[in-house]
Amino acid sequence: MSNQEQTHKNIQNLMRGRQFEAAVKLASECVENNPKDIEALYMQAVCLRYMKRFDEAEKLLPSIHALSPDFGRAFQEEGHNARDQGLWDSALLAYQKATTSNPALIASWREQAKILHKKNRIQDARQAIAQADRLAKLPPELVTVTHLIHEGRLLKAEELCRYFLQNNLHHIEAMRLLADIGARFGILNEADFLLESAIEFDPENIQLKLDYISILRKRQKFGASLDVAEELYKRDPDSPLFQSHLAIENMQTGNYERAFELFNEVLEKHPNDPSTLTSQGHALKTFGKHEEAVKSYQSAYKAKADHGDAYFGLANLKTYKFSDEEVQQMLGLTERRDIRFMDHVHLCFSLGKAYEDRKNFEKAFEFYERGNDLKCVQSRYKSAHMTMELEAQSDICTAELFQKQGGKGFPVQDPIFIVGLPRAGSTLLEQIIASHSQVDGTLELPNILSLSYRLKGKHRAPGDRHYPQILHDLPAEKLEAFGKQFIEDTRIHRQDAPFFIDKMPNNFRHIGLISLILPNAKIIDARRHPMACCFSGFKQLFAEGQEFTYGLEQVGQYYRDYVALMDHWDEVLPGKILRVQYEDVVADTETQVRRVLEYLDLPFEEACVEFHKTKRSVRTASSEQVRQPIFKSGLEQWRNFEPWLDPLKEALGPEIMKRYPI
Repeated sequence: MSNQEQTHKNIQNLMRGRQFEAAVKLASECVENNPKDIEALYMQAVCLRYMKRFDEAEKLLPSIHALSPDFGRAFQEEGHNARDQGLWDSALLAYQKATTSNPALIASWREQAKILHKKNRIQDARQAIAQADRLAKLPPELVTVTHLIHEGRLLKAEELCRYFLQNNLHHIEAMRLLADIGARFGILNEADFLLESAIEFDPENIQLKLDYISILRKRQKFGASLDVAEELYKRDPDSPLFQSHLAIENMQTGNYERAFELFNEVLEKHPNDPSTLTSQGHALKTFGKHEEAVKSYQSAYKAKADHGDAYFGLANLKTYKFSDEEVQQMLGLTERRDIRFMDHVHLCFSLGKAYEDRKNFEKAFEFYERGNDLKCVQSRYKSAHMTMELEAQSDICTAELFQKQGGKGFPVQDPIFIVGLPRAGSTLLEQIIASHSQVDGTLELPNILSLSYRLKGKHRAPGDRHYPQILHDLPAEKLEAFGKQFIEDTRIHRQDAPFFIDKMPNNFRHIGLISLILPNAKIIDARRHPMACCFSGFKQLFAEGQEFTYGLEQVGQYYRDYVALMDHWDEVLPGKILRVQYEDVVADTETQVRRVLEYLDLPFEEACVEFHKTKRSVRTASSEQVRQPIFKSGLEQWRNFEPWLDPLKEALGPEIMKRYPI
């Protein structure tokens, strides 16, 4: 036990003995030594409330929210503080935020129920009590696991959950929680297996099936997720929840007409449901129905003014220009303390786009930076850990590894990997290549990342090198089996073309693994000028992942590490990777198209040059842009923000800046 943990335990013992004054003193000393000690801050606030020093307690809580926006116990304490002063509306709002952040907080569910009863909202009160009763029936170990998950302590949660399952082999909720942990780690195949097994033991469990749909979708097994959604829908065709899930799964499989029908069914019952209107907007955007998407997003925020996702849906169209009235409305919302954390994030990124369109670059940067700062606080990403991970690839995946293990994998030529950083032109390259008659465009497939997590096994602590070290010891039949499994698992995304694209940019981290399991795969590195690429990532709010973009220093360090690793791959796998510079594609599209097709051993087709005419759904942030001819105007947009980008230049370092002069 660390000194900090022992001190925390001492504070807890003082609190149990109701020695609140002494507990506050000890907690204050902890915070003085480490201002980011959330537990000490939290316990200090609890003690102050018990001592009825409500104002002092209330002043501590924003510090906790600033350090960890989703720390549910801080919202719960805010609720208790308001409750003890008879501020029922404030207490209810705080308890609702608490259970949104951490649904295992039994006290928050029970206190909500009491207040809802006071307000004569009997049905809502019953639902809150039902949640509290369900949690109270769980083994205490699993309640703790749930707390750990929602407070981001995944390694500890996994350890405790696995230990519990060893002694309770088929406990349904434990299996579900371990699947949740696996999904958060990216070990999707294990999460898939756990949920499938749990459903066999408890086939009537609705929550298991909803979780299973989510995992299948993340694994991009869209046919399977559609089947589960259909099963739930047939159970109760009038359920808006099941209709919504089925609509989303139909969208994923390309059946947009059915998706829109289902969204309409939900909206007939709940015409102003902002989540459904926003999901419908996403579907319309993906299908290329720009004007209809705009109307759907606007209807969503008109139904719920602080629904940040709707504003960000408009911003993420890239071509939408916010009105002055919309800007003023968003500004007013960012000043409110009662809006949800992610609504605030969405609003900041949307305002950044709005002010950039108005050429007020200082104000635009202010909001982009604010949005990134919020996301960075929420994120568990550490640049140093990523640097260690990428350096391990360089240190371990040597020329000797490929001499020893090369050529043993599955020798098909089907896959084309496009790697690099997000916002580097990978979607443009995919659209160009997928316009060829012999190539299927797919998605950012998670299979290689998932395999890398499997190879790490339990060795997931920062700095552990079990993977990629294990690549030296894998037998030929295992390497071939991994390659074959990749082809089989990704077949669902293909049509009839002999080649297909996997454009997951993060696969650059695992080119060694790809080369060993699929020795004949083609790999294209989509590269863009560091200032343009990094700033474009910084101002883009990603749906999930890509957490390195939430800070100029982080994204600059990541770019530098990426270039170093790509240099290593070029050295140990000479001629394996084709580098395509985004600026070259913009300057002379046809020459670069011919160069790419020559590398892929494909005949030239004019459709690849006229890629913007290709009709296919595109699901990345660049979806609107790749439906238009190439314009040069976006190349130097970062220069509008150059006065504020010194931290990025410093993080990139002199070598990168010399290599890519500005």
